[in-house]
Amino acid sequence: MEIKIAVIGLGYVGLPLARLFSTKYTTVGFDINPDRIEELNAGNDSTLEVDSDLLQSALKNGLKCTADLQDIRDCNFYIVTVPTPVDSNNNPNLIPLQKASETVGKVISKGDIVVYESTVYPGATEEECIPIVEKISGLIFNTDFFAGYSPERINPGDKLHTVDKIKKVTSGSTPEAGQIIDKVYASVISAGTHLAPSIKVAEAAKVIENAQRDINIAFVNELAKIFCRIGIDTKDVLEAAATKWNFIPFKPGLVGGHCIGVDPYYLAQCAQRYGYHPEIILAGRRLNDGMGEYVGGEVVKLMLKKGIQVIDSNILILGFTFKENCPDVRNTKVIDIIRYLNGFDVNLTIYDPWADPEETKKEYDINSTNHLPEGKYDAIVLAVAHEQFLSLNIDELLQRKSIIYDVKGCLPLEKVDGRL
Repeated sequence: MEIKIAVIGLGYVGLPLARLFSTKYTTVGFDINPDRIEELNAGNDSTLEVDSDLLQSALKNGLKCTADLQDIRDCNFYIVTVPTPVDSNNNPNLIPLQKASETVGKVISKGDIVVYESTVYPGATEEECIPIVEKISGLIFNTDFFAGYSPERINPGDKLHTVDKIKKVTSGSTPEAGQIIDKVYASVISAGTHLAPSIKVAEAAKVIENAQRDINIAFVNELAKIFCRIGIDTKDVLEAAATKWNFIPFKPGLVGGHCIGVDPYYLAQCAQRYGYHPEIILAGRRLNDGMGEYVGGEVVKLMLKKGIQVIDSNILILGFTFKENCPDVRNTKVIDIIRYLNGFDVNLTIYDPWADPEETKKEYDINSTNHLPEGKYDAIVLAVAHEQFLSLNIDELLQRKSIIYDVKGCLPLEKVDGRL
């Protein structure tokens, strides 16, 4: 059959995928946010995942971006790329996925395929999503329509490992559907594909990828706490250990974002549904979720040791996004540093040249700036390793008596008072 693709959700994952598929297939990108559609049709991507020239070229060559459901009704290969966050209690929030499934149910026809890319726990596609599609469409799963799961592996801000250069795991609800889905992805993914034997296997592969990283980072975060007490530098220890051929290099830091800081909770909840309480996974989450408060506490202790009055002090936070050289502020753990320090009635300035001040205000109710502020500070916390900060003359921003805390370990050791 002639493939006509609809990508539902045009964020960090969906837009690069739609752009890529549009090089080979008729492709329509759908998003419920009309402002996002207006931005994209003007040739601009605020996530910075697709360069303006590339996006404008795709639009000229047939990519259509729309908020009108009728525009995807004649598609036959639907790909769902909506976010799957956790709620305030760290329970999976499947509402965006459920809403997207309702959307698919309104337009899917006999013989069509729907593929989910959003991160979920094993079983969610067939247990949570497909019944919604069936109910809305009136079609019968694996008789009238088919499904698949192909986990997204987008790394926001990474211009080297783009979507076409990352090997793609695919799966289908039947062997025949799996072959079709794999063939469609393989036609645009230069890194190749891996056809998993079932949807559940593909779902599980996604969540353990990030749970594994989470646990490893939690380990080195714990090491950083230990070595700080001993009085040795964590970076020096890791560099020495890395000389062994089978040492796995991880760095301490804040673990936020939409994947590593979220996916383990999906796996943990799934395990608990089957009567197993995961210990290592949740222990790693607890440790990593507490690192922002730990950093804040270290900053306060260093200030007191230098005789700097904490209350009413002026503190500069360098960086707010969840990672360097990327505008994504979703689930950023820098907010935990800020909330801890605000408990001491300090005067905080948050400078991030990448983050949108309107978004930080809307999502976190804090004020940030894209411009280097004037003034002198009692403490500076380098929270995100943006390229602009690496060439910054921090000394010009310091009071005579002040401290520097380097969360990312990217400043010379002799210039900082503390770091992870």
